[in-house]
Amino acid sequence: MADGEILGRIDELIAEEHELRSRSVGVGLSGGDKDRLTVVEQQLDQCWDLLRQRRAKAEFHENPDDATARPVSEVE
Repeated sequence: MADGEILGRIDELIAEEHELRSRSVGVGLSGGDKDRLTVVEQQLDQCWDLLRQRRAKAEFHENPDDATARPVSEVE
């Protein structure tokens, strides 16, 4: 996944996160929405981590395509 694709995915996830959080104002989130928010936050962490890995590899003249998404347990 190229940097532009990762940034696009980050934008999508941020929009979804904001939408979920706006639903919670005054009434809170349903169980399903809470679960989805957790997943969205985890995916954001993974995307940001992958983007940082790619940029670091590029900075040190390595192939950014060698960067891989790490499990949630490693990026939280």
